Amino acid sequence: MEKVLVFGHKNPDTDTICSAIAYADLKNELGIQAEAVRLGEVSGETQYALDYFKVEAPRLVERVSDEAKNVILVDHNEKQQSADDIDQVKVLEVIDHHRIANFETSDPLYYRAEPVGCTATILNKLYKENGVTIKEDIAGLLLSAIVSDSLLFKSPTCTDEDVQAAKELAAIAKVDADSYGLDMLKAGADLSDKTPEQLISLDAKEFQMGDKKVQIAQVNTVDTDEVLSNQNALEAAMNSTIQDKGLDLFLLVVTDILANDSVGLALGNEASAVEKAFEVSLDNNKALLKGVVSRKKQVVPFLTDALK
Repeated sequence: MEKVLVFGHKNPDTDTICSAIAYADLKNELGIQAEAVRLGEVSGETQYALDYFKVEAPRLVERVSDEAKNVILVDHNEKQQSADDIDQVKVLEVIDHHRIANFETSDPLYYRAEPVGCTATILNKLYKENGVTIKEDIAGLLLSAIVSDSLLFKSPTCTDEDVQAAKELAAIAKVDADSYGLDMLKAGADLSDKTPEQLISLDAKEFQMGDKKVQIAQVNTVDTDEVLSNQNALEAAMNSTIQDKGLDLFLLVVTDILANDSVGLALGNEASAVEKAFEVSLDNNKALLKGVVSRKKQVVPFLTDALK
């Protein structure tokens, strides 16, 4: 069989990168030639995990159809979040933990979607189901993904399955999940060298909500005021993206990983949807989103309802 590419969404986060590496590893162990690739730059948080467990980042690919006929998607399914030429390849499998939207195939496929906090939690099961032992470095990467997506088990998306998987993986990786996880999150929260354009695209996803086109970016930090101190430059970068992509709404969610709250910065013709969704009032385009830390569970569903 020809080589299969395994990749996650654009603007990849730690779950996307680490799950792609892990699932490609599992596929190779099962005799299927697979390669993990990425659709964007590696974040500081993800690089910390890769460096700690001494694993190379997947190579960057712009057009997947130039390299393979068959692909596997991890940590996403929505077309606008995937490779630009996704319609030119055959999707063999999807391993995901998000909503299903804007996704269809011409052939049957293996689709594994579970309501857990992280794709890596599903992959931990898949290794067991296939009788494949998880290597120490792969376990470390899967643990890193769970820590990232669950904000060290504090996110409302975190389930008992995620916590149990993290315990198992930490033991294999020979690390303490809490101390390692906090160090990794802090590494990701260091945004001092990032430009406004980088900040709004580090972890950005595009969604179709009814007939509205929405982009939601999230930045984790230990000081929301520091991130928003250059609000004018952030807004200029956001407005440029709105114009380039024809967005109806761009919401930047700046999350305090210590306080477990967020500040939302909203721009676009549908910015008022943020007020409706969260029952807040925007002041200078901003609002405190008390207790909001999860884009998947606490932002996307409420905005989707508000924009119906």
